[in-house]
Order: sequence, then structure tokens, then C-alpha cells
Amino acid sequence: MIYGIGTDICDIRRIRASLERHGERFAMKILTPAELDAWRARGERWPERGVRYLATRFSAKEAFSKAIGLGMRMPMGWRMCEIAKRPSGDPNAGKPCIVLHGELLNWFEARRLQAHVSLSDESDYATSFCVVETRTAP
Repeated sequence: MIYGIGTDICDIRRIRASLERHGERFAMKILTPAELDAWRARGERWPERGVRYLATRFSAKEAFSKAIGLGMRMPMGWRMCEIAKRPSGDPNAGKPCIVLHGELLNWFEARRLQAHVSLSDESDYATSFCVVETRTAP
């Protein structure tokens, strides 16, 4: 059963401007340590890829926060929610997934929820769509 749906569109130019204004502090506010590592690696090779990576994560976390109905208030927080990829060997390897941490993970599991997320970016915009559903009993 669907618990919630969230969507978000993010202007990549706005993310770029925030990075120029605040530097890495802005990324550190949004990204988990694992995401920060990926952001730095992408940005070192091609700065625009780093900006797009940050914009898609920002958008996906916004979409997820809407789907769970909390917005950006506790237990939802930027760094409590991680956008990762399913590992190789998984039948859905490479597919984006949501990894939760701390109190948000506890809140989410207590409600027996699972999330599905899709992200995309094109020229000036990043967009994300998230569906959260209640898991059925095994």
C-alpha cells in the first residue's frame, strides 16, 4: 500500500551558486560521509559532475522527505538520508536506493516502510521522484 509520494525539481544553477558562496560547507550540510567522498571524487575529475551529483542528492532527499510526510523536520535530516546505488551482485545493481541512518531509520522501520527513488538531471535541472510504501507481512 502506498504511504506517500514525493517529487522535487532542483535548479542546478542554484546549487552551483550555493557552492560558490559557501564552499564545501554547503555540501557537508547536505551529504553523508559516503556521499561526500563520491562528490569530491566526481568534482575533482569534472567539476560540473560534482555539482550535478550534489543537485540530484538534494532533490532526492527533498522528494523522500515529502513522500514520508515530514518535510525537513526531525527525525528527517539531510544527513540522516543517503542516496546510494545498489551494489554489484544485486539483481538491481546500480539502481539508486535510499539508506537511512539514526533516528530516521528507527522511525521508518517502526512503520514498516520501504522506499523507491528515481533521479535524473538535464542541463539546468535535477529531478527526483520517490514512492514510499508499507511493506506487507512476509
